[in-house]
Amino acid sequence: MKPVLITGATGFLGKHLVARLKSEQPLRVMCRGKSPWDCDAAVETVRGDITSPEDVARAMSGAGSVYHLAGIVSRDPNDRWPMYRAHVDGTRNVCEAARAAGVDRVVAVSSSGTVAVSAEPVVHNEDSGYKHAVVGRWAYYLSKIYAEKLALAFGAEFGLPVVIANPALLLGPGDDHNSSTGDVAMFLDGEILALPGGGMSFVDARDVAAGLVGAMRRGRPGERYLLGGANWTFRRIIEKVSEISGVRPPKMQPSLGLSLASARVLRRLFPLIGKSFEGLDDDTIRMAALFWYCDSSKASAELGFTPRDPAETLRDTVEDIRRRRRSS
Repeated sequence: MKPVLITGATGFLGKHLVARLKSEQPLRVMCRGKSPWDCDAAVETVRGDITSPEDVARAMSGAGSVYHLAGIVSRDPNDRWPMYRAHVDGTRNVCEAARAAGVDRVVAVSSSGTVAVSAEPVVHNEDSGYKHAVVGRWAYYLSKIYAEKLALAFGAEFGLPVVIANPALLLGPGDDHNSSTGDVAMFLDGEILALPGGGMSFVDARDVAAGLVGAMRRGRPGERYLLGGANWTFRRIIEKVSEISGVRPPKMQPSLGLSLASARVLRRLFPLIGKSFEGLDDDTIRMAALFWYCDSSKASAELGFTPRDPAETLRDTVEDIRRRRRSS
């Protein structure tokens, strides 16, 4: 039985995917550094960098299929080019190596934010079209759009069986680096000072891992699948996290312009009193004024995708953040 290759296996979603698959079939993970499975006989580890065609080809050799999760999650403008290299060049390397190896299927993980975002509370589906005009200022989403187009082009031009998975904001336990749950951690620390005006689709990483398995087994090549959960306003999310955690929520819900102006003032004032401003950066404030709502009915019908109760996901997120802090 040929091994399944997983790139980005050490990330938040990747670890849930490995846990779900490793008792079912041979697994191979591609990692740059130390792997949690270095001493696990059920998982083969290959060292390499996703931006190196040679490393990817070596990891792909003999594989039967591949889950491509590797990437960088960042809002830092200084990470712009590393994100393009990881997402665009990395996807090209994976697709070229998969084509050469003759794999049965590639499931490439993108983001719901490539198609499911707007200034108004509209619920988007897979046919909504790329939102260049909305997310073009943010390298993470723009590089994900380019990576999606590249992967789908390999399918259209060379017959590579590529399925795109578009998860919403990942929450739940196991985000050791706070790559997706960092804003929840900020709220628990009292660093979110106002209620944002937009809304978000969020989903449990454990459910997305199950959705990826469904995409591998039943997804149609050339198609994308939105994997989202609840579509809630940020006010509702914050109030529910407040109820779960006992942390008092902010009362004010200022306009976008006032939020940006207030943040700039606080950044100037805090150093004068010997403190650093830990509030949201301008890009995060702008993102939080948008609505990132998505319709996952296609994934439910075709992949068997079934997200759990959003309250359970939020509860497990809060408990996991607090547990990791106690143990650190």
